[in-house]
Amino acid sequence: MSGPCVILGKWSLRVKSRQVCMSYPLADEPETPRLTPAVQWFIAINVAIYFLQITLVRPADVVSWFGFRAVDLPERWWTTITYMFVHGGFWHLALNMYTLFLFGPKVEHEWSAPAFVRYFLLCGLGGLMLHLLFFRGSAIPLVGASAAIYGVMLAYARRWPDDELYLFAIIPIKVKWLMATLVLIDLVNGLGGGFGNPNVAHFAHLGGFVTGWFYLRATEAARGEGIRARIDRVRDLGDDPPRPVPRGLQRPRQERDDVDDIVAKSKAALAQHPGVQVAPLPPTSTLPSPQADLDLLLDKISKHGIDSLSDEERRLLEDTSRRMRSDERSDS
Repeated sequence: MSGPCVILGKWSLRVKSRQVCMSYPLADEPETPRLTPAVQWFIAINVAIYFLQITLVRPADVVSWFGFRAVDLPERWWTTITYMFVHGGFWHLALNMYTLFLFGPKVEHEWSAPAFVRYFLLCGLGGLMLHLLFFRGSAIPLVGASAAIYGVMLAYARRWPDDELYLFAIIPIKVKWLMATLVLIDLVNGLGGGFGNPNVAHFAHLGGFVTGWFYLRATEAARGEGIRARIDRVRDLGDDPPRPVPRGLQRPRQERDDVDDIVAKSKAALAQHPGVQVAPLPPTSTLPSPQADLDLLLDKISKHGIDSLSDEERRLLEDTSRRMRSDERSDS
């Protein structure tokens, strides 16, 4: 039942050409490169290894050296990683690389290249582990990047669930429903009740998905409900272009540093653009905690920009920053 990881089968995808439904207005989206560095390197490595398969080295030898088999452990320990970069044929490679090209750059651009690489490899290892639970004694090599790519697709689907793609270049479908459909197909086929190719490692796909889901849930919980969970970006001042607040997977201490950064921008706004006002926030006495103060201020900054804060609100922002830092020192 094991074999090459194939991700999309007979389905073909292309990005919807007109404006898609985003979690925030399309005009505020930073432009995403067609190919980000990590995605470019992953594609290049996969293509280079496939080139070796069809030119300088026999395909069976490449699969034997770099494909994963449990019976080869621990001697061929490197195959736990290299199996993700070997494919069983042209269409297997083409579908996986096209899917990585379709979903990977936006995720990497949202995070960072190192974070994307770690996540990609982790999902690949997760797919391998789940595959091993069901096919521990199999002598058939496991090859393909599909488990890792399932994790990338999940990250995309969680961040931009309502983006639309076309199946068969005709049928529009939202990314969240595409992801759910693929997981259901793999689950049915993996349990033996399906109609798919028996050489497809369905449990490796599911392992990449499950690993990605737990990883994303854990990092979201660790990040908490601070600045990155409340706003997508803070508008910079002066002639510099807007700088998005990173939504990367960072520790809560970084959130305090970002509050100080916002305070500094607020002071600069007060000096450069006095008198810009929007409706004031409720009195401080009605707010239950520093976090509630901060949440209201961040909501206002997200909607109207930092220039919209009144003098009282700027003082509140500074006081809240000091209180958060004081609490942090007390905890330590």
